[in-house]
Amino acid sequence: MQTLSWWEMALDSPDALAAALQQAGYIPSPEIATTLFLALSLERPILVEGPAGVGKTELARAAATATGRALTRLQCYEGLDEAKALYEWEYAKQLLYTQILRDKLGELLAGTQSLGDAVEKIAGQESAFFSRRFLLPRPLLQSILSDEPQVLLIDEIDKADPEFEAFLLEVLSEWQVTVPELGTLVAKRKPLAVVTSNAARELSDAFKRRCLFLWIDYPTEAREREILRSRVPALPQALADGVIATVRALRALELKKAPAIAETLDWARALRALGIKELDTAAVRQTLNLVLKHEEDLRKVEGKLSTLVAGTTR
Repeated sequence: MQTLSWWEMALDSPDALAAALQQAGYIPSPEIATTLFLALSLERPILVEGPAGVGKTELARAAATATGRALTRLQCYEGLDEAKALYEWEYAKQLLYTQILRDKLGELLAGTQSLGDAVEKIAGQESAFFSRRFLLPRPLLQSILSDEPQVLLIDEIDKADPEFEAFLLEVLSEWQVTVPELGTLVAKRKPLAVVTSNAARELSDAFKRRCLFLWIDYPTEAREREILRSRVPALPQALADGVIATVRALRALELKKAPAIAETLDWARALRALGIKELDTAAVRQTLNLVLKHEEDLRKVEGKLSTLVAGTTR
């Protein structure tokens, strides 16, 4: 059983972890704090799903800060395979060492009578060139080889192919990988694995069974107000009220991409930078492209601005 640091020992309850996350700039709901606490306590990966922009990736960053761990990130994409996620050999470095040691190679091959003998001699020295000094770890192997526990963020797993998802099953269960030239490498300290998904495709039941599940939706009005106050503290109260009310009104519309908390924060910072003290139709029209990211959504809302703003400023 791995030894906890004094930092982690202080996080002995969901409430203590929630307070640490707030210190790191992340305002968690009780469900978020509890699930993350259990993931740490049970040493289980956590699968975090929800719309884009609701704070899934930010949760991993805040968890790293709150627990005093380093963060290692694996960004998933179509075509990602084991080699790109685990390791590769530094062939240029191996070649350089070969050139530097060519005199030694001459001594080694002295007395060989045939090409076959020479190949056998060189093959006998394979371990010298396929050793840890030539291994270039990628994010998964970095977390496994780390002397200290880390937070491993596997971001947007739904963008990766199902084959890569299947490969992760063993890694997340056993926390070990096999490098043919070196053997099996086992994690010294199990990382906290935070796997995020925008639910672009359905993940397998087998993968979900390996993980604790957390759904992060758009925040409640009270939590969004608290997040805004924490992340954009100098925002005038009237402007903060207008931003929250308008964003929530936009989410009630049938849009291709409803604004998430990321858009709320971007918009608030932009309005503050422009010196706007209170929302009106002109201010919303001028900056609406920061909140809505699709042309059809902009067109749909454009004709409703007056009614929308009037409804949120009453």
